[in-house]
Amino acid sequence: MLTRRQFARNSLAAALATALPAPRVWSALLTPSGRVDADLTAVTGDGAEVTLPSADVAALGNALRGNLVLRGHAAYDPARRVLNRQMDKFPALIVQPRGAADVKLAVDFARASNLLVAVKCGGHSPSGSSTCNDGLLIDLSLLRGVQVDTDTRIARVAGGSLLGDLDHEAMSRGLVTTAGTVSHTGVGGLTLGGGFGRVARRFGLSLDNVRGVEIVTARGEILHANEDENQDLYWAVRGGGGNFGVVTAFDFDLHPMQREVIGGVLAFPLEQARQVLEFYSGYASEAPDELYLSCGVQAGPDGSAVGFNICYSGEASRFDAIHQMLRSIGTPLFDQLRAIDYVALQKAGDIEESRALGLYTKTGFIPSLPTPLIDAIVYGFEAHPQRSTNMGFQHSGGAIARVAPDATAFPHRQIIATMLLNSQWDASVDSAPHIAWCREYWRSLEPHTRGFYTNDAIEESQRQIDDNYAANLPRLVTIKTRHDPTNLFRLNANVVPT
Repeated sequence: MLTRRQFARNSLAAALATALPAPRVWSALLTPSGRVDADLTAVTGDGAEVTLPSADVAALGNALRGNLVLRGHAAYDPARRVLNRQMDKFPALIVQPRGAADVKLAVDFARASNLLVAVKCGGHSPSGSSTCNDGLLIDLSLLRGVQVDTDTRIARVAGGSLLGDLDHEAMSRGLVTTAGTVSHTGVGGLTLGGGFGRVARRFGLSLDNVRGVEIVTARGEILHANEDENQDLYWAVRGGGGNFGVVTAFDFDLHPMQREVIGGVLAFPLEQARQVLEFYSGYASEAPDELYLSCGVQAGPDGSAVGFNICYSGEASRFDAIHQMLRSIGTPLFDQLRAIDYVALQKAGDIEESRALGLYTKTGFIPSLPTPLIDAIVYGFEAHPQRSTNMGFQHSGGAIARVAPDATAFPHRQIIATMLLNSQWDASVDSAPHIAWCREYWRSLEPHTRGFYTNDAIEESQRQIDDNYAANLPRLVTIKTRHDPTNLFRLNANVVPT
C-alpha cells in the first residue's frame, strides 16, 4: 500500500502502534610519503582475479578531485553499504567523484582492467547491484545539486542527487516533476529504470520528464543525449537502466503545481481486504489523473490493515466526493487524509534507519486486478511476529499510459498498477525463512503479472530480463553494443551486447 520500499516505519504502521560527505580520504595503505604500499586484488566483470598495481591506484587517487576510499579507512564501510543490509559486499576500491571528469577517470581505470563496476546513487537497489565484491564502486554521494530555471521550467540535477533534493528545490518555485515516493531514493537509479511516483498519473514517469542527460559511457566519452544529440542514447537511458554509462546530470521538465495537496492514509481492518481490493479493481483505471491511489494489504509487529496511500493534487473541493466514496468501501480503521505540504508528504515514507533492515521484494506489472488474483492475495497473505509485509499496488495509468511503448525504452504502458511484495525484518535475524515464505507466496501471484519493474528486480534470469524489454530489446542491444561492447556496466537489468 503504502510506499514502495518501507513498511515498519511508515505512516500506517505508526498509526497502528549514509554517511556525511567526508573530506578527501585515503586508506591505511597510503603512507605519509604518498605511496600505496600494496597492490590490490580485484575481479573483472567475468569473475577473474586481477592485480591492480599500487602505482596505478595511487595515480588514480592523485588525479581525482573527489575521493578514493580503500579498505581500512573509516569512510569505507559507510560508502559501501546499501539499503538492503543483506547485501554486505566489499569493493576493492571506491571512487567518490565530484564531477563528470572524475567519473571518466574511474571508468577509464575500470576499463583498463575490465573491472567489475557498480554504481551507487541512493543505494536502494534491492538486489544489491549498486555495490559489489572486489570490484570498483562508483559512489555518487558527493555529486549532488539541483538548479531550477523558472523561465524554461527545467531542473538540472546532478547524477548523485536524491529525490528530496529535487522536490525541495522545485517546489520552492511552485514547480514539480515525478520523483518517487521516498525522499532518500537516488534520482539516477529511479529515473533510468522508470520512475513511478505520486504525480506520475498526472505528469508521466520520471523518465518521461527527462529532456536530456550528461553521461559517461563505457568508452570514457562524456556525452550529451537529448532530442537533438545522440538520440539513440537518449532513447535508451529512459528505461534501459544503467546499461549505457554513468549519468552525471539530468535535465527534467517541471510543471506548475500548488504546494498543498491532500494526502495521507485511509485504512480499513484487514478482514475487509477483499472488498477493498474489489473496489480498487474497478476504480483504479477510472480515477482522475490528479489522484494517486496506492492500495495495499500489510501486516507486521505493529498491526495489520488494508487501505490506501493517497495524494490528490487537483482542485481541493473536488476531493470531497472522492473522499466520501473511499470511506464508504468499508468501516475505516483510521483516516489520516488531510491538506499537507507536498514535500512533507514525499518524506512521509522515509526509513529512519536506512541500513538496518533485511528485505526481500518481488514485483510485477498487472493490466487488471481480476478475482483469481484477489483470491490468491487474500488466501496466501500471512502476518508474522518478526516480519513486516506489504502486498502493495502502485497506481499507474493516466499520463503514463498515454505514451507509446516504443517512445522510450520503457515498454510497459498499459498497466493499472505495479504489484509489489515487500517484506522487511531486522537484519540481525535469520533471513532464510522470511525469503522462503515470500517466494512461495509470490508463486501464486506471478501468473497474473505482465512484465516487472526492473528497479525492483532481484533474481530474474537473463531470459526474463530480455523478455521484459519486449519489442524494444533489439534496439537496446544495438545501442549497448555501440557504447558498451565489453559489458562493463553489467550490474543492472542487463542488456547483453552482441
